[in-house]
Amino acid sequence: MDDLIEAAREIQAEAHVPYSEYLVGAALRTADGTVYVGCNIENANYSNSLHAEEVAIAEAVKEGHREFDALAVSSARRDGVTPCGMCRQTLAEFCDDEMPVYCDEGEADDGSAEVSAYALGELLPNTITEEMLE
Repeated sequence: MDDLIEAAREIQAEAHVPYSEYLVGAALRTADGTVYVGCNIENANYSNSLHAEEVAIAEAVKEGHREFDALAVSSARRDGVTPCGMCRQTLAEFCDDEMPVYCDEGEADDGSAEVSAYALGELLPNTITEEMLE
């Protein structure tokens, strides 16, 4: 988990956030252990902005991955930011309800990452699924 948090922290340096100045990084681990990272990319038209989690999952899916086992999210403020509802729904398309989502709360006294941990299903109960659309 600390490796995922560190990867999410490191990618924040690539964020494009001229409007909010709120840097976010995400690290998504595939079932085979590959880690994909993403950062937020803002646009003057806020609705066209990309969230860090979206960027990470898009890169992974583009490379052929469809199974994921953990996500870490970190903001430069270390405020425990969680994925937004839109990102949660996107994650639910590929991840099961038990997938852990680690949210960065800063540093513990021993220097390790302090995190809040959630299951994806806890963050997004009653998900819209493919079965509901059939």
